Amino acid sequence: MKPLIGTKLKRFLRDYKREHQPQRELVLLLQSVEYPANVGSIFRIADGVGATELILTGITPTPPNKTIDKVGRFKSAKVAWRYEKDPLAAMAALKKEGYTMVAVELTNTAVPHHTYSYPQKTCLIVGHEDHGVTKATLAACDTAVFIPMYGKGRSLNVHVALALVAYQLRLSK
Repeated sequence: MKPLIGTKLKRFLRDYKREHQPQRELVLLLQSVEYPANVGSIFRIADGVGATELILTGITPTPPNKTIDKVGRFKSAKVAWRYEKDPLAAMAALKKEGYTMVAVELTNTAVPHHTYSYPQKTCLIVGHEDHGVTKATLAACDTAVFIPMYGKGRSLNVHVALALVAYQLRLSK
């Protein structure tokens, strides 16, 4: 099979997107994700999964930011985003709009991300690189999902974890 390049590749990708429209609304909420490189990567992920919105909260840095712009390839100009100091306020507003709050976090009640049936309107929440999602934010979540780890490490980098779960949501029926 010959690889697609140039115009043929662009047409293939355009047609694929038309034929495989996302079936769920997806919002991503960053609760005090501290490092600009992670935030930039998450802007690219938000664009890639077609997120409805990216909400930056707490101490999460915001564009314009040299590192966010470089790592994010300026996706902050294409992705709908906003800053809200209090993640709980942002979550309450989303709940009123019918969103289910799903933390990507290790908890004693979390379920494997690939076994969860994601609702029509889902907000995925990730937290600080070292401390995770706070207890207060977790208490406001409807559920939590985790990524099974088979090595010695307990978790992945925050942007990698979010990408994995966001694409699982996008690809699940």
